[in-house]
Amino acid sequence: MMVALTACTISYKFNGSSINYEKTKTISFENFPNRSVAFVWGPMESMFNTALQDIFMQQTRLKQVRQGGDLELSGEITNYDAINKGIGSDGYSTMAELRMTVNVRFVNNANHAEDFDNRQFSASREYDASQQLSAVQEELVNQMIDEIVEQIFNATVANW
Repeated sequence: MMVALTACTISYKFNGSSINYEKTKTISFENFPNRSVAFVWGPMESMFNTALQDIFMQQTRLKQVRQGGDLELSGEITNYDAINKGIGSDGYSTMAELRMTVNVRFVNNANHAEDFDNRQFSASREYDASQQLSAVQEELVNQMIDEIVEQIFNATVANW
C-alpha cells in the first residue's frame, strides 16, 4: 500500500502555462512598434512591450534572450483609436470607446505546429465622453494592455 501511494503523484500548474521545459528554455521578443495611423500616444509602446515581457517572466521559467529564443514573439500595435458610442438627445456624444489592436507573430522552434503569423488581439474600453481622453487614457490603456498580453500569453503557452 505504501509503495502505491508514493508511486502516484499529482502535479498542478497554477500559472496557466503548459510549457515543456525540457525542450523550451528561452524566449525572445522583438519590440512591438506603434504603427497605428489613427492615434499615437507616446508611452503606449513601451508600456505594452514591458507588460508583454513581464507576463512571460513572471508566469514561466523561460529565460529571456535577445534573439533566436526557443519561443519568438514579434509584431506591432496596428490600431489605437477612439470612436463615439452614444449620442444624447442634445446631439453630443455621451459615450466613447477607446480601442487597441496588436498584430502578433509567434514561432515555437520546439514545435512549429504551434506557430502563427499575423494573429490579431484586441481590447476596448468605454468611457464617459464628457471626460477628456487625457484624463482617462493611461488607466484605460493599462487595462487594455493587460487584457491583450493575457490573450497573447494564453494563445502562445497556455495550451490547455
